[in-house]
Amino acid sequence: MQSLLQYRRLRREVQEDLTHVQQAVRPADPALSTSTAEPKEVVPEEEEPKELTLVSGVTVSRPDEGNGSVVFEKWMAMLTCCAIAIPLTMLASIEGPTQYAFDEHYGVNAMAGSMTTGIFLIGTGVGSLFAGPFSETFGRNAVYFSTMVVVLLFIMAKALAPNYGAALAFRFLCALFAASPMTVAGGTIGDIWTPMQLPFGLPVVTFAAYAGPILGPVISAYTPEIGFAWADWISMIMVGAALVFVLLAQPETFGPVLLEWRAKHLRDLTGDNRYQAKHASASSFGTRLLTNAFRPFSMAWTEPIILVFSFYLTLLYFVLFTFLNGYPYIFERPYGISTSLTFIIWSAMMPGVFAAMASIPYIYHLTKKAAAKAAAAGESLQPEVSLYYSMAGASILMPVSLFWMAWTCYSDISIWSPIVASGVFGYALVCIFTTSYMYIIFVYLQYAASALGFMTFTRYVISGALSPASIVMYDNLGPHISLTIVAIVTTVMAPVPYILYIYGHKIRAMSRNVQNKA
Repeated sequence: MQSLLQYRRLRREVQEDLTHVQQAVRPADPALSTSTAEPKEVVPEEEEPKELTLVSGVTVSRPDEGNGSVVFEKWMAMLTCCAIAIPLTMLASIEGPTQYAFDEHYGVNAMAGSMTTGIFLIGTGVGSLFAGPFSETFGRNAVYFSTMVVVLLFIMAKALAPNYGAALAFRFLCALFAASPMTVAGGTIGDIWTPMQLPFGLPVVTFAAYAGPILGPVISAYTPEIGFAWADWISMIMVGAALVFVLLAQPETFGPVLLEWRAKHLRDLTGDNRYQAKHASASSFGTRLLTNAFRPFSMAWTEPIILVFSFYLTLLYFVLFTFLNGYPYIFERPYGISTSLTFIIWSAMMPGVFAAMASIPYIYHLTKKAAAKAAAAGESLQPEVSLYYSMAGASILMPVSLFWMAWTCYSDISIWSPIVASGVFGYALVCIFTTSYMYIIFVYLQYAASALGFMTFTRYVISGALSPASIVMYDNLGPHISLTIVAIVTTVMAPVPYILYIYGHKIRAMSRNVQNKA
């Protein structure tokens, strides 16, 4: 609805522009005042230009200039991105509490049953590679609308699956399409906010994206008592509600597509087919698709920054999603609580997310202060300001929370100790993720999509493939040793933000694809 209104509004603006041009041209040439010429004569005089006439653009990210409606459009676009992120990321974890009922219904063991989460993560990783070219060809909203409808259909198909194989297949296809709106949401944020506004706007959406997988097990904690398929029906309701909201409220934000709309209106109103947007004459969709699919992997071999952050995020995703299998070992067995209550404890991570959100204004203040200092010195703002979230204790608190949880989940120690450790983990998780994305966007600029594509692919596919193995790990090693192992690895990674803050400019200078080497 909002896109349709935007399309019509753009046509009216083009009509007004043409009217102003005609009124400006007529007094300058008396012959035009009595002419019955078509509107087509407003275009350049050359009859058959050698180059296409390129039209000036309009985008939602134009400067605010005190225009309240523009600020409202930006915040509405960001709010819809949050509304998309929560239910679609929730799909990855919402079936965790239903695993026992799922296994019993289809007659499979626990490791096979856990593949419902693993296959979803793998499907999301694969689907993320193709989201960019689609949104850059058809627009952001076309991807949102079409893929969310398909997601709804595959959620329903999985709920009604006649056997285990069909359930996994529909789960994979659901993830394949769910990845697109989740990935494109990042593009929408890049469309609407300027680089200085990005440290304020991007964390809001990334925090919402992590609220989804945290809330998933909480929402479905008691669904096994009424039927495991209710996890799917609840997912359908939430994704459907998000789709309606997007249909009603989300404007198109991709500048080149808005240019194409404007060019089309000019062609229709003037009858001159020379009006084209650069985007329409760019490389073909197939070429862009292949470039997007292969460039991330080619960059991975030459960019140590991408490899480091990819490993870091993959490790954190492995910990987060193996908690679906690990929480029963951490809480249910030592303390004798029910499975449903065990997954309610996932909500303990949310206070950490809220604490991270509360830090946004302060981190944004530090960023503006650094920008003013750089401007006074006649220098560019350094990308290392993006590391503030991780440097605000997050990279250190990550191993602390895991060690804390590992060695206090004993029956003779209060259950509140590992619960509080879960909250600390939630804070560290969202801050490190936000830092990674902001730094990559700031460093690689127009190549950021390819860099983020590789990071998304690796963390989802690898963590998805390892997810079933976590059952064996927790079963054989126990929660104490299992969590200690990953805590040791995160301890090794803890200095990364600080090292990059000090030596990042030297590393960027040596990288081939880095665009911001200031």
